[in-house]
Parts: sequence; structure tokens; C-alpha cells
Amino acid sequence: MNQSGFIAAIDLGTSKITGIVGRKNDDNVISVIAYETISSNRCIRRGLVYNIEETGAKVRKLITLLENKLQRKIGKVYVSIAGQSLYAVTHTVNKQLSSSGIVTESVIDQMHKEAEKFMPEMSKRYDIADVEYIINGKAEPQPVGVTATEIQANYQMIVGRPNIITNIEKSITEKANLEIAGYVMGPLAGADIALNENEKELGCAYIDFGAGTTSLSIYKGGKLRYMVVIPFGGATITRDICDLNFIESDAETYKTKFGKTYEASETGFFNSFTSKPDIDLPMLNQVIMLRMQEIVDNIKEQIKLSGYQDQLGAGLVITGGASELKNLNLFLKENLNMPIRNASAKKTSVNNFPELANDPSFTQALGLLLYGWENCEEQLIEEEIWQEETEKQKPKSVRKPKQGGKKRGGFFTKMENMLGGMFDDEDDDDDN
Repeated sequence: MNQSGFIAAIDLGTSKITGIVGRKNDDNVISVIAYETISSNRCIRRGLVYNIEETGAKVRKLITLLENKLQRKIGKVYVSIAGQSLYAVTHTVNKQLSSSGIVTESVIDQMHKEAEKFMPEMSKRYDIADVEYIINGKAEPQPVGVTATEIQANYQMIVGRPNIITNIEKSITEKANLEIAGYVMGPLAGADIALNENEKELGCAYIDFGAGTTSLSIYKGGKLRYMVVIPFGGATITRDICDLNFIESDAETYKTKFGKTYEASETGFFNSFTSKPDIDLPMLNQVIMLRMQEIVDNIKEQIKLSGYQDQLGAGLVITGGASELKNLNLFLKENLNMPIRNASAKKTSVNNFPELANDPSFTQALGLLLYGWENCEEQLIEEEIWQEETEKQKPKSVRKPKQGGKKRGGFFTKMENMLGGMFDDEDDDDDN
């Protein structure tokens, strides 16, 4: 991408909507140009757009703030996909070759096209996250050129409810008047910018503790093997604290400043705000730990279901805004008996704005930029219009918006039009 352009991305989080603009070099190293955040204020719930009008207005405001910093116009954006219904499934494609067959690029392309036809029942395929090729019963990372009579490909498909992107399109394309350059799986983007190759190879459980959800992605042998989204997060804990008779803003402050998830031995009361009721620290921490125990129990069960519980040599890698809860790493280590690494974006992936690279709440947003390839700057063309005047003719330059590239996601749009609101998330109305 030339220096006159940039990649723009929107991360639709349950607690905040993040807009980020940057460039990438040939080594996929990101230079952040500008970023802004706006509180979601419950228009996003469990990673899903709940209030279309409010989300659209917030995104439009976010874009305006970014454009003021850039002194340029943003014509399109990449958008994160999240939500509690997302999970990974393995889809296998086999292809027979002749007795003296050689695996070619054409064979790999044919298998990939076959995999793209996969349509899970009552769900929708949103991405092909990874693929592992098996030849003669062994994994083959570079199958092209290998002689074989049969090749097997195991594709990791990310699937979820068919209507996940319906409200995203309505809020961003219709209400915020922005073109969507592409959709990016949030958990995959975060893992790609946070994990190193050794962790993926040895095996690790990558956990993104968000506000509305907690996503678990398991890697082994350099590949994604398992992914699931747990419908609880930091905002769930905050609402639990509200039940102690606090408004949400105070509950969030108590949680982040004074709450702990492990060894909460403090006793007594404190009053950090004038005219606010006292809070019992042991009670606060008990509420936090009870909900966190439920989240961790779900994580533990999902790791067991994955079949990789004894193969995670690199242990747990945690990130996300809710991962900053005090002593969470100690709580996880005791419950899951694994080494823990607190992660954010790798320093080798972001060459400026260290405050972003070191902030786990920005891990996913930064990861979105790794997936961008189109220039998101609004392109302008100049048309010379000669206007006759009484004394002389003067060339005048009129700048008109140029239509952006072909909108990605057309397949999604067609499918949504067919499926409509069959799977509306009515059961999420009281969450996040």
C-alpha cells in the first residue's frame, strides 16, 4: 500500500467501539496513524449489534473523530465479527489421485473450492480459519510436489448463527454510510497479533477476556484446532456487583480499582467516593470470584472437550480488557494448573504507539489491521470544468467522491436476504 493510503478498521466491542487506522509494510508490521474509542453504552451486546440506530450513530461519530485526526476521508472499513454463537468445526475433504499422482496447486485449489461449499445445518460458514493436509497418514505442511495416491485436508471452519452480520451491515452501511471492505473474525485477529509461532506450535489456549464474551482458541502444531465463545465476560461481573446496590459506573470502578480474583484477604470497609455507600471488600471479591469461577469452569470444560488438554505445552495466553482483573493469572493457574502469559500485541507487529501495543484491550483491534489489504481512504478524482466568463476562461477543479472498490461481503448480504430474521438473538436482550 502506498503512503497516501491506509487501512481502517472498526472493532465492535461490548464495552467500547474502537476505530483504528494504520499502514502495513511488506513484513506485515503495522504503523498506527490514528485511533479513537467510544463507549458502546449497551448498543453492542455479547459482541453483537443490538441497537442499529445507536451503533450507526456511534460509528459515524467515531469516523468523524478519526478523519479530523487524519485530515483525510475514510471511505470503507474492515469490521470485526464476534458473538456467542461462533465456534470452529472440522470439515474434511479427500481427493484421490492416480497411482503416480503428484499434488499440484490445481489439486489444492479444487479441494479449497470443495470446502467452500460446506454449509452447516442451521448455521453459516463465516471463515476458513486453517487447514491441515494429511498424506500417508502424516501431516504435510507443504503438500505441493509430493507424490501420493490420496490427500486429505482438514479445514477449520468458523460457523455461527446466520444473522450475525445483518445488523452490522444495517448500522454501518445504511446508518453510518460506510462501505464494508471486509469482515474479520475477532478471535483470529487477536490471536494472530498476540501469539508467537512457538506458542502455536507447542500448543496453547488463547483466551480473550472481553466485556460481553470470553473467547477460547486452541492452537497446536501451528494450526487452530478448536474455538468457542463463552457468553460471559467482564461486563457480567460488573452487573453482578450492581446487585450489591451500586450503579453500573461505580460497580465498574470498584471492580477495576479494588476487586481481586484471588487471595482477597482484606477486611473492613472503605469509602472512595463522597456521598456513596461503603462497600465490603470481601463481599466485592467474593462476587467477582464466583462469576470468574463460572467462566473458568466453562474454559476448563471446553479445553477438555477439545481433546488437547494434555498437549498445551505453552499453557494459557490471556488478553482482553477483562484480563486486567487483579490476580487473574494466579486464579487461572490454580484452577487450570497451567503456566500463564499475559499478552497484548507483539512488539514486532506494531512499530509505534507502545501504549496501544501494551494494552490488552486493544489486542483485537490492532489484529484487524493485519487482515486488511484494500486502501480504505476515500478516493477523489478531479474533473476539469471550463466555464466561460465574460473576459477569460478559467479552469476550475471540482472534487467528487469516487466510488470505492467492490464491496466485500456480497455473499453474506445475499444469504442474509434469503434467511432474514430466522435466528434473531432475542435471548440476548437481557445480556451485555
